[in-house]
Amino acid sequence: MNESPVTAPVCYRHPSKETYVRCTRCERPICPDCMNAASVGHQCPECVAAGRRTQRPARTAFGGSAAGRSGTATKTLIGVNVLVMIISILSAGNANAVAGGGLGGLLGNGTPLTNWGAVVSYSTFGDLGIAGNGEWYRLFTAMFLHFGVIHLLLNMYALWILGRDLEGALGPLRFTGLYLLAGFGGNVAAYLFTGPNTPTAGASTAVFGLMAAMLVLLKRLNLSIAPILPVIVINVIFTLTISNISVPGHFGGLIAGFLAAVAIAYAPRQRRNLVQGVGLAAIFLVLVVLAVIRTMSLPA
Repeated sequence: MNESPVTAPVCYRHPSKETYVRCTRCERPICPDCMNAASVGHQCPECVAAGRRTQRPARTAFGGSAAGRSGTATKTLIGVNVLVMIISILSAGNANAVAGGGLGGLLGNGTPLTNWGAVVSYSTFGDLGIAGNGEWYRLFTAMFLHFGVIHLLLNMYALWILGRDLEGALGPLRFTGLYLLAGFGGNVAAYLFTGPNTPTAGASTAVFGLMAAMLVLLKRLNLSIAPILPVIVINVIFTLTISNISVPGHFGGLIAGFLAAVAIAYAPRQRRNLVQGVGLAAIFLVLVVLAVIRTMSLPA
């Protein structure tokens, strides 16, 4: 009686290819094109995909998504600021929007767009401003407006340097929340403590908040604060000594960023998302209440 010939196993995905290698999970034969190196042996594409679905996504030390390492949120914020600057220049239709203003002519002058979106408590020349017109949007839009290209470049450079590291540590969602809350806090402070007919704008409110946040995160991770402390001191001195700079806006952003970073960095791991969300919401509500109280104290 003749014995049937012994045939070599073939890859389950490529029947034309013989192989003696099997997937360590499902034990199906796989060819070199289907092999994926595993801790022990090789796995087939289907088992690799199934394993990825069961794995928890990587998180940062503060609960954020690892997607922040790409810096997408930082780049997006810079792009938005640059786009708004272009629109602001176009709305003016002249070179005064770029230069010819403060700091010896390095800064630009106001434009129709900055007139629309900068923080102004109220104006004695008309109904312009939050108190007179209920233009609450100014507390948000002002952080994306700049008086000239130099003003923009200084803030975007700082955002690029600080933003990538912070976004990598916090994840894009928490980083964006921190940025917006710091900018909003700085604008509320400018609204509280700046007199009439004085428009304030710029991403520096948010940038000062990022500096404070970097200090908090380094401290929380038991790392040296030496890299960021001199930067904060220099910028505080610059704020206090140079004219035409919003002191309340810078300090307001610094404080808001500090408090927001504390809420994020020191939230207990067990209820991290809840505590972080409640903490940031509480800071936002306090700022809104302060803005309402300020509005009620100003002439309508």
